[in-house]
Amino acid sequence: LQMNWYSTTCAVSVSFSVLLIPIFLLLFSLVTPALSIHMESIESHSEFSCEPIRLRMCQDLPYNTTFMPNLLNHYDQQTAALAMEPFHPMVNLVCSADLRMFLCALYAPVCTVYGQVSMPCRSLCQRAKDECHKLMEVFGVAWPDDMECSRFPDCDEPYPRPEDLLTSSDPTDQSSMTVQRDYGFWCPRELKVDPDLGYTFIGKKDCSAPCPSMFFNQQELTFIRYFIGVVSIACLSATLFTFLTFLIDVTRFRYPERPIIFYAVCYVMVSLVFFLGFLLEDRVACNAVSPAQFRASTITQGSHNKVCTLFFMVLYFFTMAGSVWWVILTITWFLAAVPKWGSEAIEKKALLFHAVAWGLPGALTVTLLALNKIEGDGISGVCFIGLYDIDALRWFVLAPLCLNVAVGVSLLLVGIVALNRVRMEIPLEKENQTKLVKFMIRMGVFSVLYLVPLLTVIGCYLYEHTYRSIWETTWIEENCRHHHIPCPYKVEQTSRPAMVLFLIKYLMMLVVGIPSVFWVGSKKTCFEWASFLHGRRRKE
Repeated sequence: LQMNWYSTTCAVSVSFSVLLIPIFLLLFSLVTPALSIHMESIESHSEFSCEPIRLRMCQDLPYNTTFMPNLLNHYDQQTAALAMEPFHPMVNLVCSADLRMFLCALYAPVCTVYGQVSMPCRSLCQRAKDECHKLMEVFGVAWPDDMECSRFPDCDEPYPRPEDLLTSSDPTDQSSMTVQRDYGFWCPRELKVDPDLGYTFIGKKDCSAPCPSMFFNQQELTFIRYFIGVVSIACLSATLFTFLTFLIDVTRFRYPERPIIFYAVCYVMVSLVFFLGFLLEDRVACNAVSPAQFRASTITQGSHNKVCTLFFMVLYFFTMAGSVWWVILTITWFLAAVPKWGSEAIEKKALLFHAVAWGLPGALTVTLLALNKIEGDGISGVCFIGLYDIDALRWFVLAPLCLNVAVGVSLLLVGIVALNRVRMEIPLEKENQTKLVKFMIRMGVFSVLYLVPLLTVIGCYLYEHTYRSIWETTWIEENCRHHHIPCPYKVEQTSRPAMVLFLIKYLMMLVVGIPSVFWVGSKKTCFEWASFLHGRRRKE
């Protein structure tokens, strides 16, 4: 008995040592804090069209209309004017007769018929660059990479070409100058971030989603957050009770049912992270607003935020570990039911079980840290993956969970069939028969209580995976004028996510940990707690 207790205690100690691994991984994932690009009040289009040139540098040209966005992807002429300012001294000093025309060809290109873009010739670029590079060095102005002459066609023609002037629109003729086409998503200025951070939003680099939510107003967010807070407290209480019951008598729960204890430990950590997210609201998941620097609040991405990275590591690691421990539970159930392994024989494989249960989630967590796939969840206040990156959701959340469900259900069904055959074919004493039936019922009920929430979560993820692009297009259409970006052209379908979808998703992510309390819930547990509390009071 003493050896039994010693080996069990060692196993528990090893398990908790392994639980510390993801925390130490944080030391390798820290980079500089995020910086947001300041906002400016600008006038913009909902449709892009030919418009009169308003740039001071580009007045009195052979043409008087331009087209936005220009060749350097500026939203409007005010943005282009700001970008041209460093070149004003060179133009005023006339370092090259071609510099002014070359700059206007890029910042205010001639407006031609739809589908045609008139590019300046490489020779025009080269002459302007060669004649002005010394003066640019004096003023400390570098020739931009997006103005490199190799980008332009190899020709030697004036700008604009005669055919460009023939097809240029009359700015007073609104019917001829409206050009309708889909320009794709343009990142609003207030959502742009520092290029060194590796952010991506709707396929655009150096851009991040608005925080706290793209889809819900403040009243809806408050309701969802309090809902998550209540459910996380319930899950934390249930799983913590399960684990403390185990600590009262570590020899009571042996294999094949021991994995339920480690499963409960995983969801203690998961519910704790969600509870902390509820307390901290969006302070971890979002980049803070800075009114003095005109910074917008955006979703945190990557590993530059220390607390967000820690939240992600704990939440993802223990979510995946909990799923693996359920599979291991079905494996131990299978070993006990089919080859008829005893508790001692299964316990000899405990080290292998721990290596798989903690090792696989650890490897996935490290991989995601290396890929910089962390994303803040402005709704729940935690950090996870796959919230905006569909590929990460597909391969690092849906794939592991679906694989675990497939393996676990297969082993579970084989075990149930085998035990039922034993009950039907082999005569057992009435007491043993009753114990076998009770064990089968408990295993079946626990598995159903686990699988229903998990399959619901997977269903919610699949629904998000399917409709995410439609939701994003709808958000762009509703906010394009406010953010001064191109509006979508010919939107075929618009849709917004229902709040109930997110309520169900967060509920099932946490409820999936509660079934562990039903496994330990019995008269014996009540007696053990009564004895424990009575013994403590007596000592006091």
